[in-house]
Amino acid sequence: MRLTRRRHSRRRARPEPWVPEHDDDGYEGPAQLHVDDRTIDVEVVLAGHLEPLDGKYHWYGRVVQNDEVDAAKQSGATSVGLTIVDGTSATGRLAEHDAWGNMRITGLGAPPFARAEVDVTFVRP
Repeated sequence: MRLTRRRHSRRRARPEPWVPEHDDDGYEGPAQLHVDDRTIDVEVVLAGHLEPLDGKYHWYGRVVQNDEVDAAKQSGATSVGLTIVDGTSATGRLAEHDAWGNMRITGLGAPPFARAEVDVTFVRP
């Protein structure tokens, strides 16, 4: 007679990880990048989200491939100003190139684009 071994699974069902919802707002279009004493006309694609862990708005995106931006990054510039067509501006940081040659840009705090109104409801435990 052959005894079969019964396997007990000690695996617990893991809850789905929480991922912050990305806002539907953002910006895609022309902008001006302010690096040191230069202003460079660029095209950008931007988005962002409120990060619940630090309570701050993180915005990010890419600057479409531009030789002047590449030269500024190679010269060591990382902190930049970004102004979009309606005049809204913010301070950001040039990060790295993506696989398509675009420059990643990130920022913390108020973004250079308008955000949608958000209703906040406090629930007491």
